Amino acid sequence: MRTDRGGRSKARAMIMFILVSVLSGALAAGLAIPFAGFAGSGSEQVVDTVESLPKEFESDPPAVRSRILAADGTLLATLYEQNRVPVPLSKVSPIMRKAIIAIEDSRFYDHGALDLKGTLRAVIRNQTGGEVQQGGSSITQQYVKMSLVEKAKTAAERAKATEVSYQRKLTELRYAIAVESELSKDEILERYLNLANFGDGAYGVQTAAQHYFRTTAAELTLPQAALLAGLVKNPTGYDPTNDMVRAKGRRDLVIKRMLELGVITVHQANQALKTPVIDPEKIQPVPNGCANSRYPFYCDYVVAKLLTNPALGKTVKDREHYLKTGGLLIRTSIDPRIQAAAQASIREHTERTDSAIAAITIVEPGTGLVKAMVQSRPYGNGKFQTNYNYNVEKSYAGGYGGFQNGSTMKAFTIAAALAKGIPMDYRINSPDQIDLSRTRFRTCKGWTRDPTYRPRNSTRSGNLTMVEAARYSTNTYFLQLSQRTGLCAIGTVAGKLGMYNGQTGEPLDQVISMTLGVGLVTPLMLSNAYATFAARGKYCQPLVVTSVRDKAGRPVPGPGIDCKQVLPRGVADGVNRVLSAVMDPGGTGGRLRFGTRDMAGKTGTIQDNKAVWYAGYTPNLAAAAVVADANLPYTNLMYRHTLNGRDISDPTGSGTAGPLWQTAMEGALRGMPVKRFAAPPRKLIGNPNPPPAEPSDGRPREPR
Repeated sequence: MRTDRGGRSKARAMIMFILVSVLSGALAAGLAIPFAGFAGSGSEQVVDTVESLPKEFESDPPAVRSRILAADGTLLATLYEQNRVPVPLSKVSPIMRKAIIAIEDSRFYDHGALDLKGTLRAVIRNQTGGEVQQGGSSITQQYVKMSLVEKAKTAAERAKATEVSYQRKLTELRYAIAVESELSKDEILERYLNLANFGDGAYGVQTAAQHYFRTTAAELTLPQAALLAGLVKNPTGYDPTNDMVRAKGRRDLVIKRMLELGVITVHQANQALKTPVIDPEKIQPVPNGCANSRYPFYCDYVVAKLLTNPALGKTVKDREHYLKTGGLLIRTSIDPRIQAAAQASIREHTERTDSAIAAITIVEPGTGLVKAMVQSRPYGNGKFQTNYNYNVEKSYAGGYGGFQNGSTMKAFTIAAALAKGIPMDYRINSPDQIDLSRTRFRTCKGWTRDPTYRPRNSTRSGNLTMVEAARYSTNTYFLQLSQRTGLCAIGTVAGKLGMYNGQTGEPLDQVISMTLGVGLVTPLMLSNAYATFAARGKYCQPLVVTSVRDKAGRPVPGPGIDCKQVLPRGVADGVNRVLSAVMDPGGTGGRLRFGTRDMAGKTGTIQDNKAVWYAGYTPNLAAAAVVADANLPYTNLMYRHTLNGRDISDPTGSGTAGPLWQTAMEGALRGMPVKRFAAPPRKLIGNPNPPPAEPSDGRPREPR
């Protein structure tokens, strides 16, 4: 009991000791506080408040902006809740340190947590109308208040941290005493300058120097430092971008205070007072978020991927907060040179007012690195703008979810057939139209058929080999080949190469027309799948985030290059040989070949021409381009749709989407080494004993 009385007695003594400080704040706020009321029953509550406070002050690290970089290190976007870049005190100019101390706490290095002398002087000056209006809080107390506001997670906590009350003043003082016992004066000043709000969205002295003057905290001059020092008291009211006259008055007041304290000479003061406050042309805003990025759709996708990384936080909300406050350095896969080539293709072949949309993704085989991602409709909410990313799946924020991919699906049928030993010279009689109404196809769950299905060719018919059928994209050949191979085998290959329904996330439907296009797939998905063929059967997860480091430079765990062999090399080599024929003279993609590189690709046109594709690759890069109607209900591109400002009269994979692919890839590959596809195994090139067709009763016969 005696110990308790002693503690309470000391608390009361502390209250009486700082009464002047409390009163100074109250008087400045225009409050009338009866001394008796403070010292009476209310003081018991204040004592309880003081005694309940911890004796150590734990401050959260200040929120620091994060940066997203391209593969070449250039800035893509800045993410922040508070735009802040902390710097050590040694990187803050001496004149800046002197300015902030002069106006906020001129005896900072001479007193402890509380400057009683300074507080008394402030009371007298403020109440008698002295020229330099001063507060009674020391820099340490202000730092404590800033930190408490920074730690506040809710509006109620923020209100409590800024309320006008004895309890708040005493809380700040108790914590200030703890801070003074734990940190040196220089450490306190450094934290203060990095935490302070300098107006117009600039937090911390380094960001403020960059924002207002395009300089660093280390290079601040006297008039610049005086402006920043004056902002701390009222960052909005003295913001020069809001009120230049008021900002100048406050800056000049700081200069005069520095002169009064002997920190600067009369000549220095006069020169500084003549200096313009700011040059509006030098104001350097720091855009926040992906909407301001030069690659906004790609940036959004990067952020969406980061939000799935549990190393950034337990919940999506935690991860988002960390992204904006953790000072992360995020490096990505995007190659500005390749991105520029893809964007140049969009500019050449589309207009922003087109009713049809175009999108292109370029991926690096063997790594899965996404090198470019572009689309014709700009980012935004206005007319002829969109927030949808037409290149990615719907499971990510802003992802559109894809389009049916048409005959680009035939590549997976070719892979499945070659994997079963069916050679490239395997001939099938492929008439202009075929009746499959009584033919059953094997799926992974059994059998399926369509009693009304009688498909036709849109190109050449006849007794064709696999290579010839691919060159002309002969539908009736590949439907019969898929019946011999089985839909389960095709679906399995497609799944291993990362193909699934971009709207639902489910595997592609195993229906009779699967080889002609099924489900909704994205340019990212298709380009990465074709990159697997280019990489000789090595599938790599698509990768946009290559590394993340925290503000201390430590690596943050996350997905990296993740590849595995999903097709035998010989099978992938065979696919490359077959799809190379598509780009030979007379092939559906023959007009798209350029240079002397090895190339392979496939056209795709879906039912009623609602979307057309070209997907193709070299050993260096793989790309998929799509032109589609992206507005529900989807309609035929032939009717009332425009591309590049002109009506689309004859939409085809080669003639409509192909030029987009060609221009993008020609620019992207410029300067890259010429690589060749490997030759496929001889057994897949030709086989004198091709397997017979399965009978219509659905009993499958394995190829010999």
